[in-house]
Amino acid sequence: MKTMTLQLRHSTGSARFDNVTSFVGEDASGSFGILPGHARMMTALSVGLARFRTVDDDWHYLALPGGILAGGGDHFTLCTRRYLHDTELGRIGTMLSELQRADQEALGGIRESLHRLEEEMLRRLREIERGSHE
Repeated sequence: MKTMTLQLRHSTGSARFDNVTSFVGEDASGSFGILPGHARMMTALSVGLARFRTVDDDWHYLALPGGILAGGGDHFTLCTRRYLHDTELGRIGTMLSELQRADQEALGGIRESLHRLEEEMLRRLREIERGSHE
């Protein structure tokens, strides 16, 4: 059975999967599949789920915020900011929900900091304005 290697690169590291028998992803043109020996190609993956199968017939699921998939023949590389990986689709859903919750909490903290910064800037502008009128 022909196989290929899938290299996943993200902002904090990388992972390599050997013995991949197929990859399924989605780009602007829709869903597509890649088998070992595929012609050289490059595409921008859409936000969502991708999956690949290994020789042991296990599906691996990837949740990602888009990315670039490039390669050909027996080696493909997927570059993305970050991704979640699991062999069970249900766990990916749970992990994604937790990640979204953590992102929302972090954004809430950033929004609060920006609000305080805006208030401080307005206060200082008022002080400067009062000083120029005296």
